[in-house]
Order: sequence, then structure tokens, then C-alpha cells
Amino acid sequence: MIVLPKPPNPEDQPSGTQQPPSTSGIFFPNADLDEVARHFIGNNFRFRENIIIPKMYGVVQIKTNEEKLVEAAFESCAFKSLMSCVMGYGLGAAIGLFSSSVNPNIADPLAAEKQQTAREIFREMRAATHSYGKNFAVIGAVFAAVECVIESKRGVSDWRNGTYAGAVTGGLIGLRAGVKAGIVGAAGFAAFSTVIDYYMRHR
Repeated sequence: MIVLPKPPNPEDQPSGTQQPPSTSGIFFPNADLDEVARHFIGNNFRFRENIIIPKMYGVVQIKTNEEKLVEAAFESCAFKSLMSCVMGYGLGAAIGLFSSSVNPNIADPLAAEKQQTAREIFREMRAATHSYGKNFAVIGAVFAAVECVIESKRGVSDWRNGTYAGAVTGGLIGLRAGVKAGIVGAAGFAAFSTVIDYYMRHR
């Protein structure tokens, strides 16, 4: 156990001696010991991360480390891309089901064609639903991933993120039909994303 030195008593010193200029601190005469004491006893030099300034009335809830991890997982690019993929597949499946249900499948009475059975009609509806759902799922996943990456790199959440992501997504989808189709797809998707983002932010 380390015992700190006892501060000297001025009455114990002879009256004729010349005392050096006083450099004593708050707790101890030695400046180094006083700095150590002020560091551990006082709160002048310690940075506290758990200080919360309430912005509203009521009890302030402090998030735990587990809650922060869950929140970070939900805000990650992988989770956003997965959710957009699932929602895109659902939307595409609904559109494909509707389009296949209103598509007329009437055979020509003058031609030697037989009428489609109910099983064949349902098979075509299932194929159309899966095709639309797969296409929309790919579009949603690519758009969400590109937008999240762009927003993370820029550090700003504004309408430009959606425009850039739309241009990249439209260009990648259109490149399957050629360079010209890729340019047209990038421009069209970027314009559509800009309009939708502007409406969602200013409605």
C-alpha cells in the first residue's frame, strides 16, 4: 500500500527561514500529486460517453449494446437489400398474377386448336407470376444495395442517392439488350427515381 506524503505544516518550520514560493495545489503541495488527485477525485479531465441531454420531457431511455447491434443490423446494406428483394418479389408476383388473369386465352374457332385446360391456364399464370416476381426482386435488391452504398460513401441522405442508384440499376438492366438500351434505361430509371424521391420527401 502506497502512502502519500503528509503535507508540511507551516508552524513547524523556523520563523527565520525563507519559505519558497508556494506552488501547492488543491489537495497536495506537490504539483504532480495534485494532478493525480484531481484526475481521480475531480471530474474535470474525464470524458463521459453516457451523458445524455434530454430534448423532450419524460424518461430518457439509454440503448443497450444489444439494441445498438440490432439497430445496426437493420440499417445495414445487406438487410435493406434483402428486404427490397422480398418486397420486390411480392409486388412483381402480384403484377404478374393480375396481368396473366386479364390476358385473353381464346383459341381461334376456325383453327384446329383445342381450348386450354384449367391446369394449363394455372401453369401459365404461375410461370408469369414467378417471372414478374423474379425481375422485380432483382431490380429491388440491386437498387437498394447501390443506394445504400452510395449513401454510406457520401454520408448524406438526399435525392441524389436515389438518382445515382436509379441510373446504375437502369444501366445494368438495359445493358443486357445493348449499350444504347443501357443508356436509355439508366436515364429513364434515374428520372423515375428522382420524381418518386422528390414526391416522397415533399408531400
